[in-house]
Amino acid sequence: MTDPLRSLWRAVGLAVPLAAATVAPAADAPVTVYVGTYTDGTSRGIYRFSLDLETGKASAPVLAAEAKNPSFLALHPNGRFLYAVSEVGDFGGAKTGAVIAFAIAASGDLTLLNQQPSEGASPCHLVVDQDGRNVLVANYGGGTVAVLGIAPDGRLKPASSVRTHEGKGPNAARQERPHAHGVYLDAAGRFALAPDLGADRVFVSRFDAEKGRLEPHGEAPLDPGSGPRHLAFHSSGRFVYVIGELTSTITAMRYDAAKGELAPLQTLSTLPEGFTGPSYTAEVEASPDGRFLYGSNRGHDSLAVFRIDAASGRLTPAGHVAVGGHWPRHFKIHESGRVLLAAHQRAATIAFFRLDSATGTPSPIGAAVTVDRPACLLPVKAPR
Repeated sequence: MTDPLRSLWRAVGLAVPLAAATVAPAADAPVTVYVGTYTDGTSRGIYRFSLDLETGKASAPVLAAEAKNPSFLALHPNGRFLYAVSEVGDFGGAKTGAVIAFAIAASGDLTLLNQQPSEGASPCHLVVDQDGRNVLVANYGGGTVAVLGIAPDGRLKPASSVRTHEGKGPNAARQERPHAHGVYLDAAGRFALAPDLGADRVFVSRFDAEKGRLEPHGEAPLDPGSGPRHLAFHSSGRFVYVIGELTSTITAMRYDAAKGELAPLQTLSTLPEGFTGPSYTAEVEASPDGRFLYGSNRGHDSLAVFRIDAASGRLTPAGHVAVGGHWPRHFKIHESGRVLLAAHQRAATIAFFRLDSATGTPSPIGAAVTVDRPACLLPVKAPR
């Protein structure tokens, strides 16, 4: 599909058709993996290592850049800049965290460009828009989502827009006020969806990339006490899957891209029947081909696997796979759809899995690598 046709599809709020989309490259060459961490232990910031996607063999992780609690990472579309949250609540003497901009060197190391307030305490998730003009960041402690513009040299501008969430849930310990836990742009870049763990809602905002503005558009309530944490879009753009941290559930929702509206389809547990121990979900991601969905369980220490019905978007449980370490805070599926990387926050390890193309089942490959307090994994291509 040509670029003008892609733009036309996005302009009317539709995802690029799978049949016409660029085919993802085969997993046949090493990639650089950046690791965001918490620095309350021995970690000093963002680490990097090289991973052979065929064998699962990884190089020893090395420090790419020092930073305080760079717990989530995002790549600029041009591959030359990397952005990280600094999950703190006292940046610059104010009750806010920060967003940090880095340039990616040919070696893979990161050079600090600048940092700006995230306009809320404890930023925990961020995304770069498809044209590389803005960073959107979710602030857990502040209950806000902010937009920060990106200059041509990759540096961050001060926030141009901040949306403050409202609401709370029945879990007095975790839901006493809003806690924005993620922010995601739809395929057309017209709407931003922000799951809020404290308010039991996904807040929808209209997004103007040119002006760097968020405007309230709507919201989708989740089951009381579920604590929506992250979400994943289906490759068709027609469905969204929201993972509930506090009840270990995934809710499938229909997404109307033209209207920016969500409608619930079903809610399923991420835990096996009969399990009664403490467990909290973390990450959720759909396979690039749209056939499978995965959710991580911290406590049960597993990946829940679901089959996705392409027509309805509904899920069918397909089992659980041990994730190879304790407290899988984050995992990432490589764009080829063949390899899954899992970060075990409390085990200080990162493990690698081959995904079966027929069943979606992850199988371990290679040997795990050690990074203290890993919180986010970002495989990247070489700068261009």
